[in-house]
Amino acid sequence: MANGQWYPPEWPDRIRALADGTLSPVTPKRAATVMLLRDGDTGPVVHMLRRRASMAFAAGAYAYPGGGVDPRDDDRGVRWAGPTRAWWADRLGVDEAAAQAIVCAAVRETYEEAGVLLAGPTPDAVVGDTTGADWETDRAALVARELSFAEFLDRRGLVLRSDLLGAWTRWITPEFESRRYDTWFFVAALPEGQRTRNASTEADRTVWIRPSEAAASYDKGELLMMPPTVATLRQLAPYGRAADALAAAPGRDLTPVLAKARLEGDELVLSWPGHDEFTKHIPTGGAPA
Repeated sequence: MANGQWYPPEWPDRIRALADGTLSPVTPKRAATVMLLRDGDTGPVVHMLRRRASMAFAAGAYAYPGGGVDPRDDDRGVRWAGPTRAWWADRLGVDEAAAQAIVCAAVRETYEEAGVLLAGPTPDAVVGDTTGADWETDRAALVARELSFAEFLDRRGLVLRSDLLGAWTRWITPEFESRRYDTWFFVAALPEGQRTRNASTEADRTVWIRPSEAAASYDKGELLMMPPTVATLRQLAPYGRAADALAAAPGRDLTPVLAKARLEGDELVLSWPGHDEFTKHIPTGGAPA
């Protein structure tokens, strides 16, 4: 392939089935992912992980820490700081309970997968090093769903710092996929005193990399990625500091990006509105081009 675009071999058949009405779309699950940034010598770098080859979804692809909403993420007991739930509901285009769950999932998943916690003892403070054995015990309990995020924050006397997140974009997995997610992408800066680590059982490698470098490696076919990952890397590349990207987040359009498949002559055309580089032309009897 000319680049590193993730393209499952079963997609053409599923696209055809959707087009002829024999495939019913799966309802997407809500999810959140965080583009964690820190300033480097030549501009900001972003934390990425490579999904294990054994993963059923996007195996081998580079992505950001993130995952699905836990049913308990909308617990009103979550200790909260920053913009109100009503503000986040308006920003994300959902009701208040869903807004809390999405923001909570973003913070929780970043801690579960990267060991970075966007929370503090007060609304204007952030925890420092979170790599001790006692922290790891709690993180493992969160991953195993033995502990809700609300319970974790309460046990630690912490508040979730929603003001440390900036909502960046929203992508919905194509209707022909068997695993579908309605995913909000956020930006955040690595808190002072904390450091990332590969805490995820779903990843076999993590890197800090300049967005432009990661996108260039994708263009050369060296790094495998899904369309939203590449698109967000290109969007982050112009910013000179992590703070600049965070400052730009409130003005970002959160209209969902959803792939469309249509029949044109002897081809099925797969496209992502507003992102022409990902368009695929699939001959009715052959491989995509």
